Amino acid sequence: MVPVRRVSEGVYVADVDGRIETVYVAGPADDRWAFWNGRVFRGDVRQNAGSGQPRQARVAGRHALTAPMPATVIRVHVQAGDAVKKGDTLVLLEAMKMELPIRAPGDAKVAAVHCRDGELVPADAPLIDLEE
Repeated sequence: MVPVRRVSEGVYVADVDGRIETVYVAGPADDRWAFWNGRVFRGDVRQNAGSGQPRQARVAGRHALTAPMPATVIRVHVQAGDAVKKGDTLVLLEAMKMELPIRAPGDAKVAAVHCRDGELVPADAPLIDLEE
């Protein structure tokens, strides 16, 4: 278990193997967003609810990465056909005065890009489709 301490409303620090890391949390209990280490997790944190895994639509070997919240696309780092490695930043979003990198969940090929630099996107808007 990782020790976690609340710093302020929606801001927590976690001691991960001796490193202090900041975790930002927002949203209601049935649709909570957590931003940690460049990744976005979304889920239902009510007792006995949901898995808390990041939202990614899967269709026959494809992942559709979506915007975790309303945001502005600062920079799209990939284009259709690009090969990406796990952890690569695919899209950089800005929301609530924070930069939110959307990273590749695994090695894949970019099947489609659904956003562009400067675009305002709503929550759950498809950003990138990946093929395994």
